[in-house]
Amino acid sequence: MPWWTHGFGPRVKGAIAALDRLPAPLRRGATLAAAGVLLAMLLAAVLAPWLAPHPYQAQNLDARLLATAPGHPLGTDHLGRDVLSRLLYGARASFSVAAVVIGIELLFGLALGLLAGYFGRAVDAVIMRVADAMFAFPDILLAILITGILGPSLINVVIALALVGWPGMVRLVRGQVLVLKEREFVEAARALGGSHGRILLRHVLPNLAGPVLVAATVGTGSVILAEATLSFLGLGMQPPEPSWGSMIHEARHYLRHHPTLILWPSLMVAVAVTAFNFLGDGLRDWLDPRMRR
Repeated sequence: MPWWTHGFGPRVKGAIAALDRLPAPLRRGATLAAAGVLLAMLLAAVLAPWLAPHPYQAQNLDARLLATAPGHPLGTDHLGRDVLSRLLYGARASFSVAAVVIGIELLFGLALGLLAGYFGRAVDAVIMRVADAMFAFPDILLAILITGILGPSLINVVIALALVGWPGMVRLVRGQVLVLKEREFVEAARALGGSHGRILLRHVLPNLAGPVLVAATVGTGSVILAEATLSFLGLGMQPPEPSWGSMIHEARHYLRHHPTLILWPSLMVAVAVTAFNFLGDGLRDWLDPRMRR
C-alpha cells in the first residue's frame, strides 16, 4: 500500500463501512456533492489566471498577515501575497501532479499487471518480485530518498510518487486478471483460437475498467495528499511557486497568531482528498451491481 495510507487502514475501512451503512439516496447525494466540489475545484484551477485577484507572486510588505482586506478576501501571507490567488494556483499544481502520477501508474500497472496475471510463471515471478521489493521499503522514506537524490522540484515529486505507486496498481490488476482468465468467456475465446493480444484487449481489459477506475479515483486523492506532504517537507514545489503543501510549510511559523494562514491550504487538501474518496466509493456502488440497494 502507498505510504500515505500506512497507519490509516482501520480508519479508512471504518469510514468505508460507515458509508456503506448509509441509505442509498444519501450515498448518491454524497457522490454527486463530491463530484460537484471536484468539478468546481478543477475549473477554479484551470481558470486561475482569470479568477485570481492578484498575481500569485506579487508582494506587498505594507499589507502583511492580513486576515481579510478589500481586494484580499482570504487575507495575505507573511510577504503580503494574496492567499486566494496562491490557493488557486496551488490547485493547479496539485491536480497536475495527481493527473500525471495516476496516468503513469495506470500505464505501468495495466501493462505489467496484465502480463503478470495472464502469462504467469516466469513473467509473473519477475514482475511481482520487483513489486514485492518495492513494498519492502517504507514508502515515505523511499519517496523522500528519491526526491532527495534527484533534487526538490515538482517534476521529481511526480517521478518519486509514480515509482512508489505503481506496484499497488500492478497487484490490483494482476489479481483481477487471475480471476478473469479462468472465466468461461476467456476460455471460449482461447478455444476459438484467439491470440493472446486479442484476448487481453477484447475480453480481459474491458472487464478491468471498474476496479481500476475506482482505484484511480481514490488514488488521485492519495497523490494530492502525498504531494502536499512532500511540498511541506520542502521537497516539492519551490518558492515562489505556490502549492498547498508549501503554503502550509510557510504558514507553520504563524500558527498561533495567524491560524487562517494554515487553515485555508489545509482545508483545500482535506476537501479534495475527502471528495475523491466519496467519489470513488460512489463509483464502486455504481459499477458493482451487488452494491446497489
